[in-house]
Amino acid sequence: MSSDTVGAARCAESATVLGMWRALSRRDWAEVATFLAPDCIYADMPVGPTAAARGPQDIIKRLKIGLESLAAYENHDGLLVADGPHVMYEHSETWTWPTGERAVLPFVTVHRVLDERIILWKDYWDMGGLTNHAPANWLSDFATADMSWVYDATGQL
Repeated sequence: MSSDTVGAARCAESATVLGMWRALSRRDWAEVATFLAPDCIYADMPVGPTAAARGPQDIIKRLKIGLESLAAYENHDGLLVADGPHVMYEHSETWTWPTGERAVLPFVTVHRVLDERIILWKDYWDMGGLTNHAPANWLSDFATADMSWVYDATGQL
């Protein structure tokens, strides 16, 4: 494979990842889904593989639990590194709740991309950094959330 071909492949994989994050920053759920493979696995690594989500519809359900009720949500670009199908993205997110609380959360996200679709998405972040800034009822709201998306990805990450 020529260096031009390798560079183009990395560019396509990076564009897929950045496109998905731009759509997510807008909370454009329909567009986010277009970047995810039918069997894509999403995992919040602080929570672990037993509470992963699989497939665009279930991943969107999972994302909405945390993001949909926010007054504002914004992704901030950072370092993006691609190695073949693997794309690592160091970035941050600003979460603002309707009650005025605000958190800026550093993330490292690991993606695996195949045919311009994300097939694996793992988020690494500090749960304490989020819960320390969130409203007191934020975690309790999860108790009434739709949990039909839960997928045990043990051994698949």
